[in-house]
Amino acid sequence: MTQIPNDLRFTRSHEWVRALPDGRLEIGITDHAQNALGDLVFVEVPAVGRALAAGEAMAVVESVKAASDVYSPVSGKVIASNSALTSHPELVNQDPYGAGWLVRIEADSPQSAAAMLDGAGYAGYIANETK
Repeated sequence: MTQIPNDLRFTRSHEWVRALPDGRLEIGITDHAQNALGDLVFVEVPAVGRALAAGEAMAVVESVKAASDVYSPVSGKVIASNSALTSHPELVNQDPYGAGWLVRIEADSPQSAAAMLDGAGYAGYIANETK
């Protein structure tokens, strides 16, 4: 069963966003997305300092089945990338909402995450998507 934490926001392209206490945002791919991809063998995250536009491809996750782009849900600057994923891409499979985070961003408009799907909205979205 797919985990959908209630404290996160979600995109229709299966990214999650967590508001950090300092106002910055942490981003990763959802449990649903990592389940669909299967065992990840490669993750490429953006460099610290990179400016991202909302909707821009910012990372690549690759499994034995497929490679997929990960899109930035907000515009802003990358302030941290999860370098552990370079040698341990399986962290995304094992803990997609924790140790498997991809980037932390200083968003141009931190409140933009509030307009994304909440947990119930995302659950409804993926239920309709899989029909």
